Amino acid sequence: MEDSPARASAAPGAAGAPAPSALEIVRTRSLSSLVAQEIERMILAGTLAAGERLNEQAIATRLGVSRGPVREAVRGLERSGLVVAVRNQGSYVRQVSAEEALEIYDLRAAITGLACARLAQSATDEQITTLRGLVKRMEAARKAGEPAAYYALNLEFHAALLSFGGGPRARRLYEELGNELHLYRRRALVQPENMRESNAEHAAILHAIAAGDAATARAEGEAHIAGGKRRFQATDTASNKPPEPAASNTKPPKAARKGDNDHEDRTARPPPAAPAGGGRGARRRPARNA
Repeated sequence: MEDSPARASAAPGAAGAPAPSALEIVRTRSLSSLVAQEIERMILAGTLAAGERLNEQAIATRLGVSRGPVREAVRGLERSGLVVAVRNQGSYVRQVSAEEALEIYDLRAAITGLACARLAQSATDEQITTLRGLVKRMEAARKAGEPAAYYALNLEFHAALLSFGGGPRARRLYEELGNELHLYRRRALVQPENMRESNAEHAAILHAIAAGDAATARAEGEAHIAGGKRRFQATDTASNKPPEPAASNTKPPKAARKGDNDHEDRTARPPPAAPAGGGRGARRRPARNA
């Protein structure tokens, strides 16, 4: 079985157990990287929900590997911010509060603006062509009403910006921050109008970069992330808003017709007790139609 190095290295100090070779270590690490990629895909696809506990044995069974590579993969995802470890309880898919999300958007804005400014000063024709192609493909996905395809291309566009214009540390920070926001960002890019706004901002970034205007590229990059923050806030508010009562096109019934719906009144609330001797309370009861 391909993950046997993990089992072989589980107890390196045991009597008679040979120390893992360099090849075995590389194979195990390569396998854990593949497992990490699959767990990340499951998280971003919503198969593993935010706040859900990661069952290492279940994941290992599902992927056809031992628990060793899964354990290593989970540790790596903890470092990237997608997973959080809770002492004596296990590892869980990271849940980001609305307050944390807003702060992360601000940090991403600064990093994106920096990358856009740098890229405006150094972009090659090939890089511009790549970015332009992504903007066109996002526009096609938007017009086709395919938010999942749009979101995947959106991630690719931002990764390209950081790859072309950001340094290694900026890229790492951006990836970690982006991982924590994936679920929020996807939800904010479902509505057609949000996709339209988002890609118009992409086009503005591209225009500034192609023109070699570093100051404008930085401003457009920061404004784009600020727009994403605004869209997230609008989506978050809408998702937490209590449902409004259904609108009615009929006018309220007149008092003289109340008796027609007397059975509805009784199901909605208990009827008043009839007073002895037929006082004013008796006159409040609606008269039944003959």
